[in-house]
Amino acid sequence: MSNHVHALRIALTPGEPAGIGPDLVVTLAQHGSEHELVVVADPDLLHQRARALGLPLTIRTFNPDAPPMPLAFGELCVAPVKLAASSVAGTLSTANAPYVLETLDAAIELCQRGLTEALVTAPVHKGVINDAGIPFSGHTEYLADKTATPKVVMMLATSDLRVALVTTHLPLAQVPAAITTDNVRETLRVLHKALEENFALKDPRILVCGLNPHAGEGGHLGREEIDIIEPVLEELRQQGMTLIGPLPADTLFTPRVLAGGDAVLAMYHDQGLPVLKSRGFGKAVNITLGLPIIRTSVDHGTALDLAGTGKADTGSLEAALRSASEMALAQRRSAARR
Repeated sequence: MSNHVHALRIALTPGEPAGIGPDLVVTLAQHGSEHELVVVADPDLLHQRARALGLPLTIRTFNPDAPPMPLAFGELCVAPVKLAASSVAGTLSTANAPYVLETLDAAIELCQRGLTEALVTAPVHKGVINDAGIPFSGHTEYLADKTATPKVVMMLATSDLRVALVTTHLPLAQVPAAITTDNVRETLRVLHKALEENFALKDPRILVCGLNPHAGEGGHLGREEIDIIEPVLEELRQQGMTLIGPLPADTLFTPRVLAGGDAVLAMYHDQGLPVLKSRGFGKAVNITLGLPIIRTSVDHGTALDLAGTGKADTGSLEAALRSASEMALAQRRSAARR
């Protein structure tokens, strides 16, 4: 393991307590870590899930005044937040919805205060939070609101494909109205800047999907490409961006076309993400671009049926931690150069 002077400190929220998040965190702890992962959660929940999985677990309470320390095998560093009610693996409870948001709030604060260098999130259950009477459309929107960020972009990435979205968690019927000149323009600006600064890509090439089948077929299948998307692409090309499109989504995701781009911009959630998840489900990372903090997440849901069974796969969480640490180290290097 690396010397602790170089260790990062990364906040980690296990998400829905009845889901697989706690399992993933406890399982991951068995491998140790060269960085200090600060798990924002109820320590009793983690011990309970470790017992269910038959895994050893030692908990060290987070000390913000100490330097970041690597984690030994079977060890976690925990910033304690108490559950509102006891949690049973696989059984949702609206009583714990406020707890889930409390862990998120605490983790965001750790990042904002500079105590942690990135945030990694395990899945929450949007339905049970809304059932508890708390409006919640997703991590991405919640983080934007809490950090007062006017524009964030959701991007999922595998080892060989990056897909960003103009719209995220919207009913399909509301998508066309959300494909506005301002939305497409600002999404592309955030994406382009992140590719340059967080991924060290010089003059990144972005492949842009049309909204309609066949990218509108010259206006016969819809005019959003002609009236909105193409004029924005032309405007940003004049400012130096390399943008290819609007392209029909059904042929954009072919190997030949993908080889010509560094990232894809899809117009809506189910236009781009099914392709990405079919290529790398369980190994993909959800990255929120545009925030003042680094945030990555898993590419899957709470998998209530797998909670407490020992069958949950840590692949996506490992990839999310790897991406977060790479981005944090890149940010350190950038700060050192300034």
